[in-house]
This record gives sequence, structure tokens and C-alpha cells, in this order.
Amino acid sequence: MKIIFKKKSLSYAYIFCLGILSSLSLPPYEIFLINFFTFSALFLFIIKQKFTLSKTEYFLNGWMFGFGYFTSSLYWITISLTFDQSFKILIPIAFLLIPLFLAIFYGLAMFILYFFKKFSDISLILVFSLTFSIFEFIRGNILSGFPWNLISYSFSEFLPLLQILSLIGTYSFNLLCITLFVLPSFFYLKKSKQNLYFVVSFVLLLISGIVYGQLKLEQSKDKSFKDNNFIIKIISPKIGIERFYYTGNEEEIIHSLIKLSKPNKEVKTIFVWPEGIFNKTELKNLKKYQNIFNKKFSNKHLIILGINNTVNEKTFNAMAVVNYNLDLIEVYNKNNLVPFGEFLPLEKFLKNLGMKTITNFYNSYSPGKKRNIINLEKHEFDISFLPLICYEIIYSGKLSNKNNYDLVINISEDGWFGKSIGPHQHFSHSIFRSIEEGKSIIRSTNNGISALIDPYGQISDILESTYEGVIEINRIKNPKKTFFSKYGNNMFFYFIFIYISLIFFLKTNREIKIK
Repeated sequence: MKIIFKKKSLSYAYIFCLGILSSLSLPPYEIFLINFFTFSALFLFIIKQKFTLSKTEYFLNGWMFGFGYFTSSLYWITISLTFDQSFKILIPIAFLLIPLFLAIFYGLAMFILYFFKKFSDISLILVFSLTFSIFEFIRGNILSGFPWNLISYSFSEFLPLLQILSLIGTYSFNLLCITLFVLPSFFYLKKSKQNLYFVVSFVLLLISGIVYGQLKLEQSKDKSFKDNNFIIKIISPKIGIERFYYTGNEEEIIHSLIKLSKPNKEVKTIFVWPEGIFNKTELKNLKKYQNIFNKKFSNKHLIILGINNTVNEKTFNAMAVVNYNLDLIEVYNKNNLVPFGEFLPLEKFLKNLGMKTITNFYNSYSPGKKRNIINLEKHEFDISFLPLICYEIIYSGKLSNKNNYDLVINISEDGWFGKSIGPHQHFSHSIFRSIEEGKSIIRSTNNGISALIDPYGQISDILESTYEGVIEINRIKNPKKTFFSKYGNNMFFYFIFIYISLIFFLKTNREIKIK
């Protein structure tokens, strides 16, 4: 270890490797125990040298950790560049630049830690956790926001602990997770009663959260269901992403989706098709397939699908609800667009350099202005839902300022991720949102993971990305307004206040004791 401390190149390589190892805690690997080692090792590496490292070195160590973490967990982004020859030259740039940029947030978190290096061990742990979580929050909200792979997603499969999301949300939970992962470092720091009391208190808090979650999951078994006089079918196809590059196969795709849907004209049904099925046809021209839909569907059917929607020379990535006659019932234009995937930042400048969007190819999509609840009651379907397209599901506390809906419907095209870890990471966000909002989530994806998730994050039914198929839903659990859905990310700011108070209280106590 002393050799690593002395040689800068070795120390940065060591920190970089810690970041890579930490990414194994994320879906689909979910080895969350590894974070107890990586975060404690990172913290101890800094603390053991806290008076010898410069401000720049603090930043660089955090930056290298983030670079390792994001390089290994976001490599799949480059897969979307392999489908078009003109994008392939950008693969090495995207592979490096995106992690390098995101790592800046971790570097800044470490940079802030430098100014607190004289504080007590407990205060430093709290500062470390707080600055990391604050910059994770900034990363998720600055510009268009990219809250992907927060540290808290390490616990994607630990449902008892995740139930706390219904109270405090993902960002507050993220803060507690980072604190938890740094606790083992106390075994290598000075032993004191104060440190011991802190560790015991935090562990008891953790146990209380697990007990609360387990009780909540037990109670969920007795929750009533909303019985409907109709069924919902989640359609999960495996249509090749190559369809975006030629037009002759669209009708064939429609026929394959209808075959997969197996519509029964006598049964009231809502069919949920994924995003991006229509590669060239826009909403205003959808009626050209009217004869096909007339033959296979009836007036007892509604179809929810993803399609482009051009209005006043602006093109939106939209979710539409249509009937058997392809009459438009409702439409939602996507609010949160994917940078470079759906719109070009600094478009006028970058277009002159020959760049274009990945999924729309020519022009950027325009963002929708608002996200309204879609209520189908007037169409004889007693259900309302919040529409979300693709990665809109990843935004904690920003889905809607209303709670008067039955469930969330999320459609996506995950084929851009290829056969990578991307679809698993994408799916884990849905579990977090269901618990936060207390809503069932219907997820229909092409080449991704389709599922019905209940308001407690429990998977009622699932189709993995390697399978095509249909999930049939006869009833969903009644939604219940959660504490977090009422107060949103204000909860995170309350936790920031609590941590800041503890940091200076413990620091002050230490100073009094020394005197």
C-alpha cells in the first residue's frame, strides 16, 4: 500500500480499479457487498493522506474513481453507434468522453472534501457521503439530467430495504447508502466511543428500515386489487433495430405485432405496444393502415403505441392511444429527450460538423411541454395512467405533480442497447419509481425487459430481453399515495440539513473534548 501512496501513477490506477469494481454492484450483477470494500478503500486512501494531498489531487482521485465506475457501467451506450456506419467513428470518443464528463461530478465531490480535512473522522464520513450524494443529485438534474446508475441502484433486488423509497425517495436513500458503504473504514481508523456509537446508531437505523420494509411487503399481500371489466396485454416483440434503416418492412412488422397480440374481438382489451414500432409512418398518416386494423380489432379494443407526431413543423416522439379504426383517442409528446439520441445539443453548430441524432437521423425531436394524465373512462375503460416514454422512467421525483391516476405505462425501444447490461439497468429504474410513487408500472419494450411491477416493486410478471411474448393483466393493485409522492425531492433537502447539522455538531463536540 505504501508503494501505491508514493507513486502517483499507481495510486490513480488503484482508484480507477476501485471504480470498476464498484460498478459490479449495479444490475445485472448486483454484488452490492463490493461497495463496502470499494467506498471504504477510497475513503481511507484519501484520509490516510488528507494533509499531504493537494486540492487538485483530491479532485483527480474522485475523478479517476468515477471514470472507472462509468466506463465499465456505461460502455453499452456506444452500441447505439454501431448501427449506422457514419457514427462508428464516434465510438471511441463516446466510450471515453461520456465517462470522463460524468466522472467530473465525483471529482468535485472529493474536491469539496479537501476543505473539511481537519474535521473528525465521523464528520469526514458524513461530508464524504453528503458531497457525493449532492453531486449525484446535480448530475441527475443539470442540463437535461442523467440520473443513471446512482450508487443506490446497488440494492435493486433488496426489496425490504427499498420500501423506504416510499418515504424518502431515491436521492435521500442514495445518501444513506453511501454512508453505509463507508462505515467499514471505522475499523481502520481511531477507535473511540463516539465512532462506535455512530456505527451502532446507523446500523440500527438500517435494521429499522429493513423491518419496516418487510412489514410493508407482508401487508401488501392483503391489499385489494382493482378488478376491471377488461384486460391489458403488454406486447413485447423482438424486432431488429435495422428496421430504422429501410422502409419496406413496416407493414410486415404490424402484422407480426397483431399476430403476437392475438386480439379477440369479443373481449374488451387494451393493447400496449412498445416505442418506435413505426419507423417511417407518422401519426397523421397512420390511417393508411386502417384496413389492417379494422379486420383484426373491434370497437372493444384500444391500442397504445409509440409513433412520431409532427405538428406545426415540430416532430415529437409520442405515445398515442388509438381505436380499431385508428382514430386518435389521446396523445402524449415526450418531455425528456435523450441528448444525441433524440436531439442535438448546440444543434446549429454540430449539424455543420455533419452530426445528426441517432434515432431520428435528420432533425432533433422537439420536447413536449407537459405530461398530462390520460384518462380512458369516457371511452368505457375505467382506468387512468401516467404516460412515460423510454428513459423518462429514470427521473426520481419528476414524473408528475399529480397523483390521481391508477398506474404508469412506460414504453421503450431497448434495441439500441444491444445484448448488454443496459436493459437491466433501465429496468431497475422502474422498480424504484413504482415504490416511490406507489403505483403499478406496465412496461412494454422492444428488445428489452417487459413487465408488470406492483406498487411495492414486486415483479408480478416479466419477459426478459431474450424473449418475445405477451403479458396478460386482469387486475392491478389499488394505488396508494406515498409520503414521497406528496413531498418529492424536498425530502432530500431535509436530509442535507440533517447531515450538515450532524457534521458541525460532531466537529464542535470534538473540539470541546480536545480543549
